[in-house]
Amino acid sequence: MIKVLPATLEFNGLRLEPLAPHHEDGLRAAASDGELWKLRVTSVPEPHNAAQYIGAALDTRDRLAFAVLDARSGTVLGTTSFHDVLPQVGRVEIGYTWYARRVQRTHVNTSCKLLLLSHAFDTLGCGVVGLRTDCENVASQAAIEGLGAKKDGVIRHHALRRDGTVRDTVMYSILRAEWPGIKRALHARLERHAKV
Repeated sequence: MIKVLPATLEFNGLRLEPLAPHHEDGLRAAASDGELWKLRVTSVPEPHNAAQYIGAALDTRDRLAFAVLDARSGTVLGTTSFHDVLPQVGRVEIGYTWYARRVQRTHVNTSCKLLLLSHAFDTLGCGVVGLRTDCENVASQAAIEGLGAKKDGVIRHHALRRDGTVRDTVMYSILRAEWPGIKRALHARLERHAKV
């Protein structure tokens, strides 16, 4: 059985620390960078709802939310979470992930996923890590598949979007046996990115 407890994780110039009320201003600024709340296929809060977003994350029993920070400056770049934790079967999901537009398509997402996957498999002892996204969020699907996750299928008519429409959810997973190869591939990707 796994036990997911608050932790601070650092790697490649980034720090993931448990999301807290003092991250409100930083989260508001990150959401404002690109007006990300206007995308109907994401969970990015409107800037004035940053405190409510943090409160909801902290009140969700099976979710451990992180603020993603630039380790040097302390600037909040976005957020990500472990959620839908199933301790008895050693499963967590990674989601509720979004970043300020200025750090999208940089090393940030790959580095965060490497941190979270390493923590899940190497520290917590998970047997599987899941990821999910809206069926219309093609960019997110490509990013998840780029990690090496396998598509498990689609749950039809599964969850409400912010605009009240119902989405189909695309489910992915990475098994413990797949993790060593994926870990090597993610490190190699970051090395290539650093050389560009």
